[in-house]
Amino acid sequence: MATTDAERVTPPAVTHRRVWAIAGPIIVSNSTVPLIGIADTAVIGHLGEAAYIAAIALGAIIFNALYWVFGFLRMGTTGLVAQALGAGDEREIRSAIHRAALVGVTVGALMVLLQMPVAGAIFLGFESGPQVEALAREYFAIRIWGAPAMLVNFAILGWFIGLQRADIALYLQLYLNLANLVLDVALVVGAGMDVDGVATGTVIAEWTTLIAGVVLVIHYARKRTGAAIGDGDVQRLWDAQALRTMLSVNGDIFIRSAFLLAAFIWLTAQGAVKGDVVLAANGILLHFFYLAAHALDAFAFASEALVGESKGAQDRARLRRAAILSSLWAGGSAVAFAIIFALFGSWFIGLLTSVPEVRNTAIAHLGWAILFPLVTVASFQLDGIFIGATRTSDMRNMMALSFAIFIAAWWLLQPYGNHGLWAAFILFNVARGITLAVRYPALERSVLARQGTA
Repeated sequence: MATTDAERVTPPAVTHRRVWAIAGPIIVSNSTVPLIGIADTAVIGHLGEAAYIAAIALGAIIFNALYWVFGFLRMGTTGLVAQALGAGDEREIRSAIHRAALVGVTVGALMVLLQMPVAGAIFLGFESGPQVEALAREYFAIRIWGAPAMLVNFAILGWFIGLQRADIALYLQLYLNLANLVLDVALVVGAGMDVDGVATGTVIAEWTTLIAGVVLVIHYARKRTGAAIGDGDVQRLWDAQALRTMLSVNGDIFIRSAFLLAAFIWLTAQGAVKGDVVLAANGILLHFFYLAAHALDAFAFASEALVGESKGAQDRARLRRAAILSSLWAGGSAVAFAIIFALFGSWFIGLLTSVPEVRNTAIAHLGWAILFPLVTVASFQLDGIFIGATRTSDMRNMMALSFAIFIAAWWLLQPYGNHGLWAAFILFNVARGITLAVRYPALERSVLARQGTA
């Protein structure tokens, strides 16, 4: 049972050390995530055809976007578990992973069963060449079999991050991404496969990571509470109020992520309209976005865990300090990434492809990549704060507004070609940050202003 206010143990103070205890391991693990996409592109990019690069870029963007939509399994689990931790509710901590894993298995299985209509709907929106589409469809048909494993992996990662055990999340992510990298090289370079090898390696890595994750969850649950997941908690698993809360939070994040998916699909589709070279170049530029996003997300994860714990403890001052400290480190990191992209961006593009027209097109648009970390850091950080506080309806509404701004900006900037497309995408991310910032005071007011540890 949850502890009462009188019995509740005040969580430790929020310090720079605690922010880094969560963010540090996540930076290391997240930095390996875009490396997989980079490795995919680098291995395929030197086969000599832009079609291979474009197919991998298209396939990877589709799965990144799909998994972002179902990222509520990671985000919602983190927020709910962090609040249960702050409230001292051990039974809810155990039940939360059950509920999230059940949703992940169900959704993943449906994605596999409905893969033909799902693929048809997705590729209907892309106007790529016939060779690119055929290769991308082959990639999709293989990768989709990893969906059940990957969605449950999200829930497991969210559970450990919510418990502020970023070290365990690090081990799982490192295994997933490094196994993927090794299999990439083995199947493409060693076995002579192409896009099918890249997809197969990813699926194997996803399922073996799931096995490791389940073992760690059972072990850590028993070590923490003296009971394995599920021991005597079946009734709590189906608690009506807890289910309603989970479905509400996850539903809001799902809708929010669907708008984010739509923005990336629109960006990719409009690039595809301009030809395989532009599509391939835009895919390479998105690696800059992913590199910055996965690193900056580490501080957003820290804010999710610490803000959630603070809300569970009903401590407004502590929540505010968690938001400020994590955001300061995120802002400094964003500036560092912009400088690195400016200094080494051209070299990085050359590393990813030897196709001259693709390389030259990407370099011509490098300025937008340099802006990525500077204009996206506020949206990433505020996402983390709102997830931790489970103020997900605000996230849903502000993302819908930002998407409308994106489409309006794209329509107005069409005369500027691919530069106009990237400018609209930048404005989309600026709008995400501004609209959530407007809602932040209401978030603080939802938490009690009692004396806390800050």
